[in-house]
Amino acid sequence: MTAGLETLSEHRCFDGVQGFYSHASEATDGPMRFGVFVPERAARAPCPVVYFLAGLECNEQTFAIKAGAQRVAASLGLVLVTSDTSPRATRYPGDDASWDFGIAASFYVDATQEPWRRSYRMDTYVTRELPALVERHFPVRPDARGIFGHSVGGHGALALALRNPERYRSVSALAPVVAPSQAPWGQKAFAAYLGDARDAWSAYDACDLVRARPLPGKLLIDVGTADKFLNTQLKPELFEAACADAGQPLALRRHAGYDHGYYFVSTFVADHLRFHHEALMLG
Repeated sequence: MTAGLETLSEHRCFDGVQGFYSHASEATDGPMRFGVFVPERAARAPCPVVYFLAGLECNEQTFAIKAGAQRVAASLGLVLVTSDTSPRATRYPGDDASWDFGIAASFYVDATQEPWRRSYRMDTYVTRELPALVERHFPVRPDARGIFGHSVGGHGALALALRNPERYRSVSALAPVVAPSQAPWGQKAFAAYLGDARDAWSAYDACDLVRARPLPGKLLIDVGTADKFLNTQLKPELFEAACADAGQPLALRRHAGYDHGYYFVSTFVADHLRFHHEALMLG
């Protein structure tokens, strides 16, 4: 136990340590859990850090257990941080009524509508509170911070990086929801969390954000052509067009036969970690 931080478990992993922790969050008004993989190299000097945001029905353990990312992170000298996907301490009516809303489906926004605005402040949590905590307790370089995610977490990574370009030097996504204002998952969540005003939705829509303020570096996105959500929820062609309009460098890779799950994620996660490593080490 460190001041302000409770150690839930720690595990030796590729000569580093995969840990899971809890702390009292001001942003979400309750306890939050997160995971950190610290490579052995960090014992000698602070390392770049990459934050991963998971998708619907996931938590801070999903990526750490399923993606097989620690081996590559250890070889590259990257610290990996996994956030929980939603506040869980404060309960609201209907927060567990469906799998695509409420618990494990925060959409990484700061909610403005009752009752969600009281604790569903995941934008502030992910971009401010969690990095401050990690940088206080773990051997990371605060000047070398990247972010990526999967599915709704991919939406979160893109949107939060575009909203906070000074905080992230690299961003990528696996099967992201790139236009939540035009997808059923996003429309349902945005209406409840942000209200009916479409201007508020645009503030968290990657397609609208990139047109308003593209990032200086290249973005990396991978999708599978056999993903059952590809044409209804993900719609990568919309972000491809938005990036072309904005002059945003983008590598959008379409992979034949891959679906939406962690077999897809584990296949391409090494490419994403190498992408982040290259960007973070250049600065």
